[in-house]
Amino acid sequence: MRSTSTSAAAEPRRRRRWLAAAGLLLAGPAAQAQDLYFAQPFANRMQLNPAYAGLLDDYGVTLSYRNQFPTLAGTFQTTQLAADYRLLNQRSAFGLLINQDRTGSVGYTRLQAGGVYAYHVRLNRQLNLSGGATLSYGRQRVGYSNLVFGDQLSDDGQVRNLSREAADYAPVNYLTAGVGGLLFGPQFWLGVAAHHLNQPSLGFAGQAALPMRLNVQGGYKFYFAQVNTVREQREVSLSPTAGYTRQGNSERTDLGLYFTTTPLTLGAVYRGLPLPGAPRPQQVLTAVAGISAGTFRLGYSYDVSLSQFSADLGGAHELSLTLREFDALEAAWRRLKRRNYPKIPCPAF
Repeated sequence: MRSTSTSAAAEPRRRRRWLAAAGLLLAGPAAQAQDLYFAQPFANRMQLNPAYAGLLDDYGVTLSYRNQFPTLAGTFQTTQLAADYRLLNQRSAFGLLINQDRTGSVGYTRLQAGGVYAYHVRLNRQLNLSGGATLSYGRQRVGYSNLVFGDQLSDDGQVRNLSREAADYAPVNYLTAGVGGLLFGPQFWLGVAAHHLNQPSLGFAGQAALPMRLNVQGGYKFYFAQVNTVREQREVSLSPTAGYTRQGNSERTDLGLYFTTTPLTLGAVYRGLPLPGAPRPQQVLTAVAGISAGTFRLGYSYDVSLSQFSADLGGAHELSLTLREFDALEAAWRRLKRRNYPKIPCPAF
């Protein structure tokens, strides 16, 4: 009987642990919600900055999946579908971005879908500018079937079926808007973006809001070898990258390094560089591997936590699969007519 009681008592403790982990979605005294971080930011580049739409391929469709804190039975899982299409005039591109965040143990879900538009301008033979905007509709809800409240716990560790707690968190609908810009050349890129400009209220716990998310990203690509012909596009390169994100009371700085030898890309990203005067963030080292095969790109990354708290909850797995198309003959014709707008040199994973 004692083992049965101990097992029953452990179940509420595990559920409370899941609830505590779910609290990581909210930060700060005002209970402000946070956006999830993707470990492959360039595979999910429109999530990073809407100005990336249409800058890597003529068109592309990417499906991404992230499973964070897997020791908590998939507590944080995110799926993203992204698609972009560059018009024949090479100046405009449209995109679609659909995100679903869910906590399988707690019952929290957030679905957000929206459109992206970007406009590209060639400043001179070396410099290009892209500006983008996004508008999205979101819906957030909490399921209560998996939640355990204090008045459901009996002295012997059993869980009662009913609670007097008021489950009054109705689904919340919201609109959010963002803008971004990118300056890039044959070997560098520098971008800035602002998301949730209107800081929509999510109605969670009465006060939660999506604070504005500001990010700056950039990098440089060193080419050791490059072949760019109608029949063949190959490179051997090294790309150091850097990024800074601020959302509400949270700040994050990351440094990355990507090595590409077509068709393979290997990368490492260190996230959580301490900033002067800022609280010490969680530190994570991410390993990235990607391969291109014809019209497909497949990327995988794994987060290795360098902080004890995150290590107890487990790392994170992330997968990305892209179907892309780049018309080499059309690109050669545009180069001949000096109508070609070059691709941004950022990594694809």
